[in-house]
Amino acid sequence: MAASRASTAGDTEASSRCAALDADLGWALGTVFRSYVKAANVAVADLPGGPRGYQVLAAAASDALGTQLALANQLGVDRTVMTYLLDDLERAGLIERRPDPSDRRVRRVAVTDEGRKLLAELDQRLDEAEDHVLSIFDDADRGTFRELLRRLATHAQDSLAHPCQVVEETGIAEDRPSPATPRRARRRQA
Repeated sequence: MAASRASTAGDTEASSRCAALDADLGWALGTVFRSYVKAANVAVADLPGGPRGYQVLAAAASDALGTQLALANQLGVDRTVMTYLLDDLERAGLIERRPDPSDRRVRRVAVTDEGRKLLAELDQRLDEAEDHVLSIFDDADRGTFRELLRRLATHAQDSLAHPCQVVEETGIAEDRPSPATPRRARRRQA
């Protein structure tokens, strides 16, 4: 009986802590983000660079940005890190870097057929990961959530001087090296 009362008291205390967090936007965003990152990391684990590798592959496949520098700027990835990441993707046969016809100093990033094939598979895996994270919502709520989140993200991005600013300000990058951290930098950190 004493164990039952202790369990009930523990449950009440846990409920109180959760209720206090219900109105905390940071806690909610962080919890959803961690859940998504965990599922997404599993989905892209076999891709060089993991989630960053996926972002580069997807952006390069759109052909909208094209150059190595434009990809780095759009994705908020340091130019040196981008070089290492592209090296890994190129070795895997997923992308090619070609000289720009108008300026041979500039490298254009092109996705290979193998890269497009893998991207389609990764998109399906990420859809499944997203479905898992958003499984609490019906289709209408998912659409509403995505639209509100897109609007919020666009607003937040517009207020930043540079896409890397969020990572730098939050210290996310300090927790552990990302899969796209250059090998030399990883050795120095160890």
